[in-house]
Amino acid sequence: MKPQTILIVFLSLFFLELIWEQSLLWLNLRRAGSAKTKPSALALEIWGAQDYRRAIEYSRSKTYLAIVSSLLSSALVLVLILCGWLGALENLVSDLAVGPILRGILYVYLIALIFSLVSLPVTIYSQFVIEERYGFNRMTWKLFILDGLKGLLVSIVLVTPLLAVLFTLIRSGSLWWLWGFLLFTAFQLVMIVLYPKVIAPLFNKFTPLEEGPLKEKLLSLAKHMGFKTRGIFLMDGSKRSKHSNAYFSGLGRVKRVVLFDTLIQTLGEAEVAGVLAHEIGHQKLRHILKRLAFSILSGLLGFWILSLLLNYLPFFEAFGFSDSNPQALLVLVMFVSGPFTFYLKPFFSWWSRRHEYQADRFVKTHTEYGKAFQHALKRLGKDNLSNPSPHPLFSFYHYSHPTILERIRALDL
Repeated sequence: MKPQTILIVFLSLFFLELIWEQSLLWLNLRRAGSAKTKPSALALEIWGAQDYRRAIEYSRSKTYLAIVSSLLSSALVLVLILCGWLGALENLVSDLAVGPILRGILYVYLIALIFSLVSLPVTIYSQFVIEERYGFNRMTWKLFILDGLKGLLVSIVLVTPLLAVLFTLIRSGSLWWLWGFLLFTAFQLVMIVLYPKVIAPLFNKFTPLEEGPLKEKLLSLAKHMGFKTRGIFLMDGSKRSKHSNAYFSGLGRVKRVVLFDTLIQTLGEAEVAGVLAHEIGHQKLRHILKRLAFSILSGLLGFWILSLLLNYLPFFEAFGFSDSNPQALLVLVMFVSGPFTFYLKPFFSWWSRRHEYQADRFVKTHTEYGKAFQHALKRLGKDNLSNPSPHPLFSFYHYSHPTILERIRALDL
């Protein structure tokens, strides 16, 4: 296939994805406008008239920003490709008096820096305008800058050696893709173990949940469900946002339970236990293991495809490169993977929502906290101003979780 043909195919898929995404966003926007004055009885029960309108407006604000963000990132991609800047920047970095491995790393970082700078105003507006307007933001400018610097440092420390080894493997022989896959799989597994102990504490404070009725209730639930835990920790999520959450961290059967401080400030003891039971349901139903296995298999397929593309010069020439090289391959895959795979997204969204429904039912059928969990969902939906009525096509394509109304209705069956 000629380079021009490859570029035309890419641009066709690129604009198809862009039009599809923009159409979904505008559909969601119109849906919010029409739903504003037509709340269902269940929606009024959960949000109340005033918070229902605020939830709709919050959704509209985020959707408008998503439209702008999508157009900005798409414009940047088109400029870099159609103006030949991807290849020009790679040539610029190649002139540096450093080794090929370091040149490759610098080029990847340069492209990442360009996208980070373009997306920075969107991130700032989201945090300090939209989140502030609706009472969620607790982030200070000092903390925002410190988070950015810490994130940059962590990325450099972790990604630099990873890229160095990968680029070395690519230059080593025909089976580099298999070794590269094993490298990234090992990195992924190591990060699951290290993140809660080494990286997360750089950004948040984790303290053991204090002794009392809540801890006793949660430990009793974990013991009853045969769920082994290394401890229940409270995270100071309130220093950044009023949004609340809970999650597990770690690998294997023994995990750390992490509760946002905003969660226990919002919910009662039985409701928090219901949220924990939902997360335990994911573990018991092997959802986490299934997703990890799928991720590993997808990684194997992805590295094999990379090995085929590396030896296909027209692919590089189509995007302004004079020859094939590891850093160009990595950057190009970041650009072209979306347009070539966006139609698969509904499957992953459906799969994730299916797991959420199953974990919800697990709480209802295996614990005494079914009703408390429903109350927790309603409270979290209200306090987080979750979108009460997204467009069905938008939620079908994008949502990894069912809407609050869908989850409540499913639990009532």
